[in-house]
This record gives sequence, C-alpha cells and structure tokens, in this order.
Amino acid sequence: MISKNKAKLIISLQKKKVRDEERLFIIEGDKLVKEFLAAKIPVKTLIARPEFLSSLPDDLTRFVNEIEDVSYEELKHISTLKTPHNALAVIPVPDRNLDTNDVLKGLCVALDFVQDPGNLGTIIRAAAWFGIKNIVCSEDCVDVYNPKVIQASMGAILHVNVYYYGLKKLVVLANEKKIPVFGTMLEGESIYNHNLNKKGIILLGNESKGISEELIPFINEKIMIPKFCNAKQGIDSLNVGVAASVVFSEFLRKTGSSTD
Repeated sequence: MISKNKAKLIISLQKKKVRDEERLFIIEGDKLVKEFLAAKIPVKTLIARPEFLSSLPDDLTRFVNEIEDVSYEELKHISTLKTPHNALAVIPVPDRNLDTNDVLKGLCVALDFVQDPGNLGTIIRAAAWFGIKNIVCSEDCVDVYNPKVIQASMGAILHVNVYYYGLKKLVVLANEKKIPVFGTMLEGESIYNHNLNKKGIILLGNESKGISEELIPFINEKIMIPKFCNAKQGIDSLNVGVAASVVFSEFLRKTGSSTD
C-alpha cells in the first residue's frame, strides 16, 4: 500500500515546477515501464499491481530503488490516465548538457515554441524511427517530461536526446560553421526537389505562428511540403508532428539510412 505522502508527490509530478524541483518524472503503461527497465534506466519507484510485478524477470528490477505493490484503485488515484494500466514508475531526470559542436556534426532537429505535448511526443517518435538522435527545443517549448509527451513518444524518448537551448545561438553557430539550416516554411522550395544534406539543422516552428521572425534571417535552406489537393478552405497547413515525419522521411530517403 502506497503512503499518502508518496501518492501526493507522484500526483504533484504532473506539474512542471515540481518536476524541475524534484528532478523526477512519471512514466505509465506496462509496455513503457518494461522498456525502461530493459534499457537499465534507473528507477526511483516502481508502482504496480501484483500480477504485473510477478510477471517481471528478476534481472529487470536490478535498477529499481523501491517497489510498491498497489491495488487498481490506488493506481487509478495517482495515474494521469483515465484508464490506468498495471504499472507506473518514477524516474530521475537524467543530467544532460548540450554540446553544440557534437550536435552539429550530423542531422539534428530544432523546435521553435512547439506547445502541444502530443506534437512533441510525435516528433520524438518520428526522430527515433528515422535515426535522428538529437532534438534541440527552444526554452519556451512544452516540457519533454510532461506525462502527455512521454505517452505520445511511446518509448522513443529512450533513443533521442532532447535539449533546451536558445535557438538563436544555435543557428548563429551553424551559420558560422557553414552548416545548413533547413527551415520549414510555406514559401520554401519543395522538399522533393531540394538538395538535402546528412548534416544540418531541421528547424520546425510553432503550431500556429510558424518559425519566429528572429530566426528566419539565419535560415539558408527554405523547404516546404507541397500540397497536392486543390482545396482552398480547411487545409492550409500540416500539423507540425505530421510535417516532421514527412520531412525526416525525405531527408533519410535522399541521404541514406545513417545520420552519423
């Protein structure tokens, strides 16, 4: 049975301020929890129903600090989901410092003021699928440890490094190093005709406002996904998560399977 104080802490981790203070975040779902355990990610607390715990091989719990056996009602009380699964875990936020020189060695993604947790999770998942290892978010992007981001990434967070950094500094440095900055813009050249590169920054903008005005002067490769239907109303752009998947796919199709 979980204590009231521990339950209160877990519920409070739904707030970014508490996550930042405690340096902890939550993951939920049988599959996701098992993936974190299999990846040997340190787990502060594993909270699960007895049947889930009994299904785990001993070697999967070696990196778990404490295990709490709970009922479904207890799990439902602390869960962020309307219909909880059988397990939830509290994970320490990893120490991760951005090395700009290292990130700019290959293909990386930069996200400017992406606000929707589902979009960020989808972009992380797409990046992992296409082998892109680094995402740099502007400091006003949604928090990567928001439970909705974690859920939408579907475990891909294990394979992608997500940083928060001033994007202007990043694109200025890229310009100085003669590294291409690919900006997704409606007035860009069709991505299907553009000469893409295995090295550079793919810059994606805010859901409604696009790329910030202060970043546009540093874009030296403007690209866009052409629309193939003739509708004049109702379809004026793609969701940023969908657009990211199309862009990543085209980059890797043209440049090869490796982004190293």
